Amino acid sequence: MISETSSIPLYSKNYFLACSIGGILACGPTHMLVTPLDLVKCRTQVQPGLYKGVFDGWKTITKVEGFRGLFTGIGPTAIGYSLQGAGKYGFYEVFKYKYSNLVGEEAAHKHRTLIFLGASASAELIADVLLCPMEALKVPYTMVKFASFEKTVEILYKTFMTRPKHEYNKSQQLGVSFAGGYIAGVLCAVVSHPADVLVSKLNNLDKVKAGEHQTTALEVIKKLGLRGLWTGLGPRIFMIGTLTGLQWLIYDTFKVAVGLPTSGSSDPAPAENIKIDEV
Repeated sequence: MISETSSIPLYSKNYFLACSIGGILACGPTHMLVTPLDLVKCRTQVQPGLYKGVFDGWKTITKVEGFRGLFTGIGPTAIGYSLQGAGKYGFYEVFKYKYSNLVGEEAAHKHRTLIFLGASASAELIADVLLCPMEALKVPYTMVKFASFEKTVEILYKTFMTRPKHEYNKSQQLGVSFAGGYIAGVLCAVVSHPADVLVSKLNNLDKVKAGEHQTTALEVIKKLGLRGLWTGLGPRIFMIGTLTGLQWLIYDTFKVAVGLPTSGSSDPAPAENIKIDEV
């Protein structure tokens, strides 16, 4: 069993700080890990048919650019996504707590999915300022990532587990966190893929000179067609599913290490008898 008591009071300033640190550990290293896969995915979106598949892409890149070529851009990736992870996970908990208190405990329980969606969207907007304003296009992605994770974990405990969450040991709870994260990642990949393809195409357009026609997003969509917008979905599902599963696993492992409960399968609002530190 995991004890629900902690030296860090729930919803205190130190609690939100711990969640931010967990976000750094969850996002920075995992995005570094999948850099080779992301590199092939992006190049395939920009130039369809460039590689026969992921492994062919890695083989070609290694042959032409050397092994280090597989990790092109890993430095900025580590810094950017560490900052984004801190903002995304930390502020998600802040907004989840704030919105829950705003509407009241009963309403927060009844409409908890809306609380999850609103908190994740708000957190993503702040996190994107730390990474790149263009990342604001990923707000729907993050809404799905957090809300579907919370709902999936809730369903796993209610449907497939035979006892209340707190009666399972650390390894079992963390296993549920990984499973919930992986499923959430698959949903994220499907929801956000067309926008991801579009951004990759727009970023690869040649710069136009003054007076020349600037290609619009609508023109790119018409050129790609419906099928083209889903180019590279397979590798992206594998990448985002694995990435998101690992992120939730690392995040919850850190929370457990500092004495906090794992995420999901609970109401977004704190109990009324818990003393809260103001943020």
